[in-house]
Amino acid sequence: MNKIIGLDIGKKRIGISISDIMGLIAHPVETIQREPENLAIEKIKKICKENNVKKIVAGLPKNMNNTIGEQAQDCIDFANNFKDEYEIIFEDERLTSKQAEYILAQTGRKYTKDKKLVDLKSACIILQQYLDSPRKNL
Repeated sequence: MNKIIGLDIGKKRIGISISDIMGLIAHPVETIQREPENLAIEKIKKICKENNVKKIVAGLPKNMNNTIGEQAQDCIDFANNFKDEYEIIFEDERLTSKQAEYILAQTGRKYTKDKKLVDLKSACIILQQYLDSPRKNL
């Protein structure tokens, strides 16, 4: 089985996570700056190549009424940079940032001064949701 990359795509930063070889557990990789965008794309492709990744799970921040808004469309547009080389899966990521903040607060991490921690934890939550879903094996 190949590893899977998870992305929390924001306007400023991108949190990156990766699965273990069995596809059971999401692990943090790093948070990168989105700008300049071509460098962010190359960095993600490099991580994918180094880890024999064939699938990217990108968080999709739908509106609470399940519609695609501006931020979700931005994530789709960014993820489409990888569609020729990798299978792209979009995972609903509503409220993952709040969930990440809660988890970090429970562990005593000072996420308010380092938003990169929230992006990284959110990427893990997005990927873990996918890994735990029954559709993963479809």
